Amino acid sequence: MGKAARRRGFFWALSGFLFTVAAGTVLHFLWKWTGQNRVAAAFSAVNESTWEHMKLLFFPAFLFSMIEVWFRDSPNFLASRGLSLWVGTALVPVLFYTYTGITGIRAPWADVTVFIFSAATAFLLDLCLRQTGRFTSGWQQAAGLAALWALALVFVLWTYRPPHLPLFWDAAAGVYGVPS
Repeated sequence: MGKAARRRGFFWALSGFLFTVAAGTVLHFLWKWTGQNRVAAAFSAVNESTWEHMKLLFFPAFLFSMIEVWFRDSPNFLASRGLSLWVGTALVPVLFYTYTGITGIRAPWADVTVFIFSAATAFLLDLCLRQTGRFTSGWQQAAGLAALWALALVFVLWTYRPPHLPLFWDAAAGVYGVPS
């Protein structure tokens, strides 16, 4: 991979990261700003559960990916992005439960740090995976696309019908999913 290609890759990774952080921040408040609109609930946080905060990373990065795919010529884009978004999204609960388990407290500044670190990890991993030139076969691209859409579907579905598990519980409001 040439110097210009690496520079373009870094530009896209940085742009995706910045877009995700900015849009994720807006999505944290969007549901309330729209008067608790049920359509906005599908992709914005409807409560303070860890699950809803995972959406704040995934949906902006997913949208950015759908735009980026039209402008980039990368033979391993879908597989790399699919894997990196799964990893970045999974980091949110891993880091959240680690820090709250160790400290016994929940701090808003730490939640924001977890979000930013997880988004940075997702886009850095994506950049590294793409630069390897691996994961280029058709089935790997199809698997990456399926992984992205599966996660999008699960986020929407479990916003309205969440499993009754701690990941989905908003202890402050005492609710799972969209409050009644």
